[in-house]
Amino acid sequence: MLAATLSQSLPGPSGDLERIFQQHHSRVFSSAYRVTGSAQDAEDCLQTVFLRLLRRQDRLDLSPSPMGYLHRAAVNAALDLMRARSRSRSIPLDELDVPPAEDGQPDQRQQDREIRRGLRQAILQLPAKSATIFTMRFLEGTPNREIADAMGMSQAAVGVAVHRARNQVKKEMASFVGGN
Repeated sequence: MLAATLSQSLPGPSGDLERIFQQHHSRVFSSAYRVTGSAQDAEDCLQTVFLRLLRRQDRLDLSPSPMGYLHRAAVNAALDLMRARSRSRSIPLDELDVPPAEDGQPDQRQQDREIRRGLRQAILQLPAKSATIFTMRFLEGTPNREIADAMGMSQAAVGVAVHRARNQVKKEMASFVGGN
């Protein structure tokens, strides 16, 4: 549906946004999914990213690094969604009690859910730029040089930011790993 909206509203050279959507929508979705842990929320983030682009198409130049921009936008949209959700105190569906899996590992599944929830909360505690860098590096596996290009930073600055973000997340996650 979003692709149809983009193609109908983008005549001529502005149709590049449709091409960008076709090329990058799956990566934008997966970036948002890694932060939110929910396919529905990732779809919402995907839609948010491209609708924002649609509204700003005349003032936005993605030519240097479309994927860098889109990745950052996806992570930021996902973080915004998660922060809004934590303020409204709603419970995501993946946190509801689910019957144990047939493979007989309900304790492990519950522990995995708790760790993912803790990691999301730890990432939400980071400043926006640090959260984006942490997500790109550790959840997406993006190399520091690509993060530097996408964020408009030097590799050294990215390395420092990665180190600081990792240490802060480790501190936040101590209760999950250390049993406190």
